[in-house]
Amino acid sequence: MCGIAGYVDLRAERLADRDLLARMTGKLAHRGPDSEGFFVENEVGLGFRRLSIVDLTTGDQPIYNEDQSVVLLCNGEIYNFPALRRELEERGHVFSTHSDVEVLVHLYEESACDFLGRLNGQFAFVLYDRVRKLLFLGRDPFGIVPFYYTVVDGLFLFASEIKALLEHPAVPREVDLTGLDQVLCFPGVVSPRTLFKGIESLKSGHRIVVRGAHVEVSEYWDLDYPRDGQLPYDKPEAHYRECLSELLERSVRYRLQADVPIGLYLSGGLDSSLVAAVVHRLRGEGQHTFSISFTEQNINEARYQRMMVERIRSCHHEILFDWSAIADRLVDMVYHCECPVRESYNTCSMALSEAARGEGFKVILGGEGADELFAGYPGYRFDRLGPRRASAYDPGAFRERKLRERLWGNPDLFYETDLYAFREIKAVLYSGTLGASLPEFDCAGFPLVNRERLSGRNPLHQRSYLDCKLRLADHLLSDHGDRMVLANSVEGRYPFLDLELVEFLREVPPDLKLHGFTEKYILKALAGDLLPAEIIHREKFGFRAPGTPFLLRQKIDWIEDHLSYDRIKRQGYFNPDTIQMLKRRYLEEGGDFNPHLETDFLMVVLTFGILCDLFALPALG
Repeated sequence: MCGIAGYVDLRAERLADRDLLARMTGKLAHRGPDSEGFFVENEVGLGFRRLSIVDLTTGDQPIYNEDQSVVLLCNGEIYNFPALRRELEERGHVFSTHSDVEVLVHLYEESACDFLGRLNGQFAFVLYDRVRKLLFLGRDPFGIVPFYYTVVDGLFLFASEIKALLEHPAVPREVDLTGLDQVLCFPGVVSPRTLFKGIESLKSGHRIVVRGAHVEVSEYWDLDYPRDGQLPYDKPEAHYRECLSELLERSVRYRLQADVPIGLYLSGGLDSSLVAAVVHRLRGEGQHTFSISFTEQNINEARYQRMMVERIRSCHHEILFDWSAIADRLVDMVYHCECPVRESYNTCSMALSEAARGEGFKVILGGEGADELFAGYPGYRFDRLGPRRASAYDPGAFRERKLRERLWGNPDLFYETDLYAFREIKAVLYSGTLGASLPEFDCAGFPLVNRERLSGRNPLHQRSYLDCKLRLADHLLSDHGDRMVLANSVEGRYPFLDLELVEFLREVPPDLKLHGFTEKYILKALAGDLLPAEIIHREKFGFRAPGTPFLLRQKIDWIEDHLSYDRIKRQGYFNPDTIQMLKRRYLEEGGDFNPHLETDFLMVVLTFGILCDLFALPALG
């Protein structure tokens, strides 16, 4: 993948500044260290940083159509480009490169802004029609590739990362309190929110058309599970298993398209192991695999990783991660995430991509998406026990049900936490000023997802939809995925997030995903001949790196300063007395907590403070 940035004066009064554009794209050099390109014409400025993966010779951007009336910048990959290119060439289109993304300019010539449904890939792009004076921008269906934008001072600005937007002097720096609240309540921030007020993340499966002073955002795709009773589910299990096998192999083939070496992540779990096994079946022995191991045996998965390495006879690179490196990497991690985090394991992810790049790899395949699509988390099994209804005589339970009704359209749908009860914790955690105004920015008071996609669906599909929207897109694929691999100029590819595969999975019976209380049932059945039985049948292992109790015990000066009473009070976002109480509790003997069940509030506070320092976000007055 690469990095894009640019802006247009909606009033067509000010000329674009190439030097300013270069400063914006300069902030994206880690995403594209191989080359840069610009298009500047009147009020429009477009900039690009390239990580060259496909068509190393002629694939630099911008890319134009035949008469140069359409200009393209694209960050990402179009996997079904060979078939699209053949079709377009048969229709008379002339290609000037061998790049996969050039199909976009010719699809635009054919269909204007209506071609997004034909793409199978991971992408964020901008097309500029020089004749119609129109900008067309789009983001892939799952949100694998980031895309941020803002409208300020009569300008429409966009970029692959927020730091590039902040280079423009018109963009203000202010905390979005609802975005901060989302980090406390959910796995991470949820599009279109960010931690920067006025800067939005284009939601997955959405597009933008900018023409004149008009900016229109619309949806072109969403994960739409069938309503109960809509499908007969009358095909035998073997049919679904065969189709899944064919689609997964095709998806892996797509993601092996590159003119540079491709490596594989091996976590020791089912998902990455299955991807590696399919690659082995397609390409044979000697593939390069990468994994993290730890000295703490209770969280070390090296045994399973090595088991898979032996099975596929890969050239394996095992990175032993020392917990002392967490503090050393924390600031860099926040810089690339551009948001606070609840856990420190992104530092491990960044170390892994650093090792891959050090061995000369620009592309890595991983197993993200399988848990959300095949019912891999414990919550799916809990749902099988029935709705979690509270006493009708409990006023708090009544308010919780009303809150769930507003958010999900279903008072019995539980996700992550009891949000009403959690308000009491947040009121104490935030400073007195913010606690008093919590109803104004409480994330539970704003829409989060399309409730119509939950209505009338099977409980498993409801949870899958929420996991894809609230856990996968902006957390696992963004701050944990894209940001941690591109920090070291590596592209992540995810075979389970293939559009054709996901469309098929919409129609797979829920009982083949969670069979009784066996999660990922059909995936495990598919893996039977490909993986060691120990990997297939092991209990799901949710790895968590040490949190702030560990960091506090290291007595690191700068961390103690970030969590000091004076600094917390001066920043004005959190209650310094509450923070001191949490520090004492975390430092007590046995003060560690279960990261699967409890929130590391101090990690959010610490990384939020780092974020404020890095991006000059103001303290509250």
